[in-house]
Amino acid sequence: MSTVYDFTVKDRQGKDVSLSEYQGKVLLIVNTATGCGFTPHYEPLEAMYKEFRDRGFEILDFPCNQFANQAPGDGDEIHAFCTMKFGTEFPQFAKIDVNGDRADPLFAYLASEKPFNGFGKGLKNAALNGFAAMNNKKYGAKTYIGWNFTKFLVDREGHVVARFEPTVDMGEVKNAVAAAL
Repeated sequence: MSTVYDFTVKDRQGKDVSLSEYQGKVLLIVNTATGCGFTPHYEPLEAMYKEFRDRGFEILDFPCNQFANQAPGDGDEIHAFCTMKFGTEFPQFAKIDVNGDRADPLFAYLASEKPFNGFGKGLKNAALNGFAAMNNKKYGAKTYIGWNFTKFLVDREGHVVARFEPTVDMGEVKNAVAAAL
């Protein structure tokens, strides 16, 4: 597979959605959780979506419960939380696994295009690195994503152009999205 457009995912109701429906748009694909220290990322994500969606920008939200069980609800509960607390309007898809034998093929592809290179420097990042390593060791070679709110930037041709770990400042993510637009 050569672009994200080759993948089909499930929407919140379990229906197939071909990512080719997003052809020609800049995408930010994110694995999310409702009970994570990074959950407040929903706020700048929604602000970015409102600012850029008229220019051909979409955020694709994939809830995942593989990181310390921080997304325990079902799809409807997660969606209700996100819309009520953060006013999210961007598409939210079915809850998935991003690591291990049941990892969604889209996330295995994204991670193969832009592999994990650590959470960065600093005490907070080092602590997350250790915690994630313990959490993710059960996935071995099929650990594709380090933690919740990993973001992949996809250009208008469907190529993965950047990966942002949850520790990356959201201003940097926004600047990259603006440049891709």
